Amino acid sequence: MVKREGGALLLSIAIDRASARPISTQLYMAVRDLMLAGAIAPGARLPASRTLARDLGLSRTTVIDAFDRLIAEGLVEARVGSGAFVSAVLKAERPRQPPVEAVSPTPHTPHLSETMRWAVDRFSDRPRLPHAPRAFVTALPAFDVFPMAQWARLAAKHWRGDRESVMGYGAPFGYAPLREAVAAHLRANRGIACDGGQIFIVGGAQQAFHLIGSVLLNPGDKVWFENPGAIGARNSLLASGADLVPVPVDGEGLRVEEGLRRVRDFRLAFVTPSHHQPLGHVMSLERRFALLRSAEQAGAWIIEDDYDGEFFFGRRPPPTLKSVDRTGLVIYVGTFSKSLFPALRLGFMLVPPSLVETFERVSAAFVQGVPTSNQAIVADFIDEGHFATHIRRMRRIYEERHDTLCDAAARELGDLLQVVRSDSGLHTIGLLRDDLSEIAVARAAAERDITVSPIARFSIEPIALKGLVLGFGGIPPAAIRRGVAVLGEVLRNQVRRGS
Repeated sequence: MVKREGGALLLSIAIDRASARPISTQLYMAVRDLMLAGAIAPGARLPASRTLARDLGLSRTTVIDAFDRLIAEGLVEARVGSGAFVSAVLKAERPRQPPVEAVSPTPHTPHLSETMRWAVDRFSDRPRLPHAPRAFVTALPAFDVFPMAQWARLAAKHWRGDRESVMGYGAPFGYAPLREAVAAHLRANRGIACDGGQIFIVGGAQQAFHLIGSVLLNPGDKVWFENPGAIGARNSLLASGADLVPVPVDGEGLRVEEGLRRVRDFRLAFVTPSHHQPLGHVMSLERRFALLRSAEQAGAWIIEDDYDGEFFFGRRPPPTLKSVDRTGLVIYVGTFSKSLFPALRLGFMLVPPSLVETFERVSAAFVQGVPTSNQAIVADFIDEGHFATHIRRMRRIYEERHDTLCDAAARELGDLLQVVRSDSGLHTIGLLRDDLSEIAVARAAAERDITVSPIARFSIEPIALKGLVLGFGGIPPAAIRRGVAVLGEVLRNQVRRGS
């Protein structure tokens, strides 16, 4: 008697033999999804492993492996002498499918918190920019000249270390040798008196901003914020419940008197004094002292974001606000995303002595430490002198790329876009002619694979200044010149269209 080949027909299962995912895993996931979706009813018999292997052109071993995983998860029951069946538990556990006529024609809208709803309504039309090294993406360092050989040597050393350090949780305050190395670097290079106990290592600057906001702000607290200003910090503070008060900036930085006119009783101020984001101004000493006095009178804290202060190429490095702080109210935030590379997701906070115990308690309770191996590599990179050498080299390279952008713009763009020379950083701005729309230019440039950011993108409330933010740090000189040529074509086309 010929044995009957029973079980569901599963010929709809498609196996991608070019995929990096193992075939047995593809089969397991496909059968699982069919069962969970109800395409194979609870209690239904599955085809024998030999039959399914022949139907799908697979080895029997592959099918058995997939079935074993389904049995281990309780989705399939194996009955001796009878075969494999879809678990009856699925009949009770799987959510019932509503009748077709009951299905709403529009998707359910989730209820957001008031803070997030306001932020989404206000800023969701500003999608993230591409982070590929092309003209004129901002916030990217020069990947093409990073000392990868030295980095790989240090990484290999630490990955051969003890498994607890490589695979375990990182310390919530940060890896002690890196905290000391950062403190030493800040003392020598940025003129900031500090010790390693004041340094807290975090997963990037935005985590620092969110952590500071969560610790120091109550929902609705007033925060002075530069307008225009840094997008990442803005979003992090909004998520902490801050009520952002847009304070205009000019060539001397944050206009403190205007901030006082708008809100005197503020709880926190956010500034980028060494290289304003995005306009590039350096805050004057007079404004720094005025800000420190105002914060002291209001009992407020100040966040200083020194996101690319390492890369000055003028005569003297711009001083940090923290270096002249005698109030003990400045929290200094730095990042290795610009000085090394963003994939590290590594930043740090330097907190005043009065806040050290608070942040130790909060970090111990709520913060998952950054991977120790990454921190150890950075600590060695600093301690062995590679970081200082890298910074010196990058200053020269960024100055060359800055000059390439300015010179090419002067030749190609005429009066259409006046590129402003800078003394530091990885970006500058270009001021547009009055008859050009920064939004229209940015959209037209994107169609030509050129990324330029309207200054309005960085603004909480409208400002009179009209222009584009142009990154140059991560772009080789030849690509900068090509990008300027394409941007010139875009601008001239916009003029002809009457943009």
